[in-house]
Amino acid sequence: MTYAGLTVAYWTVLVAALLPFGCAGLAKGGAFGTPRSQGGFDNHDPRAWLARQGGWRARANAAQANSFEALPFYIGAVIIAHQHGAFQTRLDLLCFLYIVLRLMYILFYLADMASARSATWMLALAVNIALLFI
Repeated sequence: MTYAGLTVAYWTVLVAALLPFGCAGLAKGGAFGTPRSQGGFDNHDPRAWLARQGGWRARANAAQANSFEALPFYIGAVIIAHQHGAFQTRLDLLCFLYIVLRLMYILFYLADMASARSATWMLALAVNIALLFI
């Protein structure tokens, strides 16, 4: 199945590429209206500002970093699966499952549910590996 010439699997690559930016928005959200002098977001030095954050903001920033780290392997696995002529429906379903697991991972990270987050990360990794062998 294709939409605008792209398979569902390729569309999930776009979604996966946008996930880190959603995490960044969450980490910075609500801090834009507050002056820098009062701890508001510092666009002059955003990385240092994020490094000083704690709680859910720090976890959202960590989820952003992890989402960027997971992206190259996922993109590669999707491309390799396509190149090897994987059964498209199975590929699309695994890619959709990967995105669902990554979203759950982000939510568990924000909620500080470390064990659930780690288990979800491992499941997403297993799905990514499965993409290489379908």
